[in-house]
Amino acid sequence: METIEAYLNRKGAELRLLNGCLRSPLALVQPRSVDQVILDKFQLTARLKAEHALSHWAITETAWAHPGQPRSGPFAFDYDYQRADLDVHGPSFYDLDADCTCETLYTASGMAAISALLLASAQVIGQADLIVLPGTYGETLELIEGYARHLHLVTAKRSLEETIATTSSPRLMLLDACAPAASFEAALRCMRPAFELLIFDGTCLSTGSGRIRRVLNWARRWNIPVVMVRSHTKLDSLGAEYGRLGSAVFLHRKSDGSLPIESKLEQLSAEMRNAVRLLGGAALPAHFPPYVGTSAYRELTNRRMAAILHNTRRAARYFASALPGLTEELRFAHALYVTLGSTKPLDETTARRAAASMSDDLAAAGLPIRHAGSFGFDFAATEWFHSAATDRYSVRVAVPDLPTALWDDLADAIANWWSAPQGTTRPARRPTHVA
Repeated sequence: METIEAYLNRKGAELRLLNGCLRSPLALVQPRSVDQVILDKFQLTARLKAEHALSHWAITETAWAHPGQPRSGPFAFDYDYQRADLDVHGPSFYDLDADCTCETLYTASGMAAISALLLASAQVIGQADLIVLPGTYGETLELIEGYARHLHLVTAKRSLEETIATTSSPRLMLLDACAPAASFEAALRCMRPAFELLIFDGTCLSTGSGRIRRVLNWARRWNIPVVMVRSHTKLDSLGAEYGRLGSAVFLHRKSDGSLPIESKLEQLSAEMRNAVRLLGGAALPAHFPPYVGTSAYRELTNRRMAAILHNTRRAARYFASALPGLTEELRFAHALYVTLGSTKPLDETTARRAAASMSDDLAAAGLPIRHAGSFGFDFAATEWFHSAATDRYSVRVAVPDLPTALWDDLADAIANWWSAPQGTTRPARRPTHVA
């Protein structure tokens, strides 16, 4: 359990890292409250963006007015007209093994990355079956069904082995950490997965996650080429949403560069570059967080992710006992949020209203919670949620990076608020033995 003192010391280190990226650092004081942490962090990131805009005013969209190379912290950029040929030099967001090299294409968002990749696959792979797990991100499914019609969507409602047996080659898999934990783990136990390509959406996993390593080891064992797609807006900017940024990472193994699958990856990356150019989805240099790449950044990111995952496990156990019949999914593969259900069916509008009302009421009571459509913050975030697996609406509670005792109090307040309109009764306080 993390104490308030240890939490504030850790948050002070995060703020000092951000402040150190400013050309004119502020005279910061050690934060004394969660509210101060949130306020200071968002003000510092706003200053970083403002400094970038002021110092790079002569760097236009067509890069004609400035002789130097644009930079953002450790990242340097080369481009010509409208960033259609954007080339990025800098550290990887991922902590990858040394036995593979990677080619990273950055885009204006996570959805821009997967959109360009799927559209490019039509040129390289053509008609194919695309296997997904139940619970795959809804907008990705919407994209495939509406705009990537060369891909036949197949949901693995049974075991992955059985699903593979019902499909034909060429066969791809989209593995998304938005799936329930049980489905995700079962997929990684599949023996002899026969895929032309694995598209791994790790947006909801820390870039140093052990789950990422397990997926890559699984793919390596079965000689499956991998492209990792990601939105960097969520977890990669210390909870401050620095800017919209996405990427696709093509993994190439050093030992087998002559294999046909490597040639396919090279073709696919080339076609994706073309798709990014034609769709206007290139990344903005201003959206690259300047504090990425240092050992301090990785350590602080790992520590804040560990705190979020710890809090999520506590919340899942607590809500399961405190809100019987009033929860939806409590154990996603990413372990970043839980979803709350209702005795009465919810639609998008009623779920959104419930999320906003709960956040407003609890925030008015002084608790760190907001109605926000993302996750990975230093405050809890609520929003409506639609499950592609069950076709039901619920309220998503994104678990924050908070000290254990404060999160326990907030989880208890959430359970009290959520159970009140349902007409249920339950213990007024959290059992002290929950760990």
